[in-house]
Amino acid sequence: MVWTEGTRPTMVPCAISSRIIFATCSYGGTAESGSITRASFPGDRAGWQDELVDSAQRELNDQIDQATQRLLGTARIITEPDLRAPSLLPGWTRAHVLAHLCRSADAMRNLLVGARSGQDRPAYSSAEARQAEIEYGAGLRPDELMADLAASAMAWRTVARQLPDEAWQVPVRVLDSDPFPAAELLPRRLVEVELHHCDLGASYTPADWPAGFAAMKLAEPMRSQRQDRLSSTRTAQPLAPVRPPAPYRPGQRLPGSILGRR
Repeated sequence: MVWTEGTRPTMVPCAISSRIIFATCSYGGTAESGSITRASFPGDRAGWQDELVDSAQRELNDQIDQATQRLLGTARIITEPDLRAPSLLPGWTRAHVLAHLCRSADAMRNLLVGARSGQDRPAYSSAEARQAEIEYGAGLRPDELMADLAASAMAWRTVARQLPDEAWQVPVRVLDSDPFPAAELLPRRLVEVELHHCDLGASYTPADWPAGFAAMKLAEPMRSQRQDRLSSTRTAQPLAPVRPPAPYRPGQRLPGSILGRR
């Protein structure tokens, strides 16, 4: 499968389950990808308001893209046994945090698909199923979990970038939460990515947040969750140093090279 949106291709190896066969992800992209802005004319107040809404949505989508790129950059360097080490969230390893981000992206995509089709589509089939899926994902190999993380993020992005304007006002809910407009899924996804990136305990901290996110007006409980990370004193085991590649020696055989030597 080839994702065509975006501008920076990144090969994501391997498959996990029947949902993901192969993801050639171009995670990133531009504000123009999948965005439609209603034209406005002098005196057209509705068109002017729509442009403001579209602009805000494009900005949020772009912030999610950038935050996801940073998350993927960190996740790629977490190897065994660091993946099984405790995260900054009590009871969860780093693998649990990444698995949660995968299933959260799927859950929010389910809600957007339901809003688009007019069907009452649940985020998760049940709270028990949600936890079981996180536990399963936490047991994947690093390359499998990385592929899941990239593919689930890209699948969310594709639906969010192409959602019709009217679908953003459809009420949705997560498990037993109160209903909220589908448009609120955008800041929720951004908060999920930024906060849980910090929860990995892998050198990304609130000090690395972009100024726009640090100052963003958030509804509860997202505001309190962000403040919790700002005031937290929890620490995690540092990641093992990334092993540099062995120095090249003239005449040595190159792994996977057709020519074998150079």
